[in-house]
Amino acid sequence: MDFINQIGLFAISLIANLFSALAGGGAGLLQLPALLFLGLPFGTALATHKVASVFLGLGATARHLKSSTFDWKFSVFILATGLPGVVLGASIILQVDDNVAQGLLGLLTFCLGLYSWFKPQLGRIHESKNRNLPGLMMGGGILFLIGALNGSLTSGTGLFVTLWLVRWFGLDYKTAVSYTLVLVGIFWNGSGAITLGFLGDIQWDWLPALILGSLIGGYLGAHLAIVKGNGLVKCSFEVITILVGLSLITKALL
Repeated sequence: MDFINQIGLFAISLIANLFSALAGGGAGLLQLPALLFLGLPFGTALATHKVASVFLGLGATARHLKSSTFDWKFSVFILATGLPGVVLGASIILQVDDNVAQGLLGLLTFCLGLYSWFKPQLGRIHESKNRNLPGLMMGGGILFLIGALNGSLTSGTGLFVTLWLVRWFGLDYKTAVSYTLVLVGIFWNGSGAITLGFLGDIQWDWLPALILGSLIGGYLGAHLAIVKGNGLVKCSFEVITILVGLSLITKALL
């Protein structure tokens, strides 16, 4: 890849990851299609995107850990329930045609955006709930399923985690996004990248531009989320979910 294309990759990665860090997911809306457009096969593009997404999590973590207080027991719970799903999903995706799955995922993502849009008070305040055993079992089961989608499909599943943490566990949007970026961004995406790397290929020479864009975009997006608060984060979440949903539906139909 020549220098001009590397600059283009960096710019796309920076923009995609800035908005992803602000909304709690959706970097693949721009980044993965760009890799496909530039000629990478789907499996290679997905693995390369997953590796770059880990650095979105690192960039956002560098900012969030300065001002956020994480419940580490809850963090371990999110990892323990989601990571097995990620590995399962990443293990099977290279064997299946994902058009129908992407279309359904796009429809569901679009509906999530509309749901949040029509619930103006959703995620405005932090009100912990469903931390008893039945609530944790239900919440963990859904996180496992979202993890499987995260490992197998291309974009938008971080947004599912964000909304699930808001809706089921009562987190406000800003707190939910911080959990998503740190835990999903680093650990879920890292597990998916490792699994896809073993089963497929990674385009290593494209990664420097993608990683730099992910780190800077992740940090800047996290900074905006912290400084501007839940209002901007909630609005960004709704816009990104609707755009990701429409993108996936369109891609599945073409």
